[in-house]
Amino acid sequence: MGTMSKAKLTNQIKKLKQSLDDLPLGQIIAEFMNYLKVEAGLSENTVLAYGRDLRNFAGHCIFEGTTTIEQIDLKAVQSFIIILSKTEHKSESTIARNLVAIKMLLRYAVLTDRKIQEFIHILEGPKLWQRLPSVCNKTQVQKLINAPDQETDQYYFRDKAILELLYSTGMRASELADLQVSSINYDIGYIRCFGKGDKERVIPLGQSAITAVMDYIQNLRHKLLGEKDTQQLMISRTGNPLGRIEIWRVVKKYARKADLPAQVTAHTLRHCFATHLLSGGADLRSVQEMLGHIDIATTQIYTHVDQDRLREMHKKFHPKG
Repeated sequence: MGTMSKAKLTNQIKKLKQSLDDLPLGQIIAEFMNYLKVEAGLSENTVLAYGRDLRNFAGHCIFEGTTTIEQIDLKAVQSFIIILSKTEHKSESTIARNLVAIKMLLRYAVLTDRKIQEFIHILEGPKLWQRLPSVCNKTQVQKLINAPDQETDQYYFRDKAILELLYSTGMRASELADLQVSSINYDIGYIRCFGKGDKERVIPLGQSAITAVMDYIQNLRHKLLGEKDTQQLMISRTGNPLGRIEIWRVVKKYARKADLPAQVTAHTLRHCFATHLLSGGADLRSVQEMLGHIDIATTQIYTHVDQDRLREMHKKFHPKG
C-alpha cells in the first residue's frame, strides 16, 4: 500500500471514529465506560485507557462494516489484533490490554442482555514476559532524596516532601497527587491512601517523611496556595493541585541532578520501597497490603530483584560460594 493510500485510510478511520457516538457500537462503549467508572469503581486513568482501546477497535469494526455489538465476531477481533501487532507494531502488553478491554466490553454486553456471538472463552492474548522492575540501591535513593537544594531550588520543601513520601510509602504518583492534607496522621505516623478502584489502605509513615511534609506545610504550601482553597496536599506554582505528570517531572528532574540512570521515575521509588522492605526482612503479605496489590503474585516479583541479597545468600550457604 502506497503512502497516499495509507494517508487516505488513516483519514477515513479518523472520520469514522468522530462519528462513532452516533452509532449503536459507540453508544454501548460510552455506556460501558460509565459502568466502569460508576459501578466497577475503576480509576480514571484505567477507564481512559480502555476507552481509547475500544474506540480504536470500534473504528476498525466500522471500517469493516460492523456497526453493532451483536455483529462483532471472532474474525473482527483477530484481524484487529493482527493490525496492532503486524502493522502498528504495538508491544505485547499493549495488545494484551486491548484484548482485555474488548473481552470486558463483550461480557458487559452479555450482562446487559445483548445477544452477542459466543466466542469470548477462546480469546487469548499474547504470552507476556515477566519483566523485573528497575530498582535503585539504598545509596542511590538517598542521593535522589538529598538532591533538592534549599539554596537553589525554589520549591525545595515541596519537592523534598514528594521524594520522601514516594519512597517512605510506595504510593503511586497518582495516589500522591490525590492525597489530602487530612489523610496524614502525624502523631501515630501513617497515611490513608486511596488506590486503584478507590480502595483505601493505611500505610505507615517514617519520621523523615513526616518531617519533610511538616516543613513543606509550614514553609511553602500556603504561599503556593495563595487565595485558593483545596484539600490536596501537593500544590503547583499556580496554586492548583499538583498532577500526576508534574510529580513524575519532579522525580525526573532530581534523578538527572543526582546522576541516576535515565529510566528512574516516580514509579521506581515504589519498586525501591517494596524491594528494600523485603530485603530487610518484611513479610510478603505486609508489603502486598502496603502496595495495595490485589494479587500477591504481583508483589512476588520483588523477591527476584534484590541481587545483592541473592549473592549474599549464595556466598553464605553454597559450598562453592
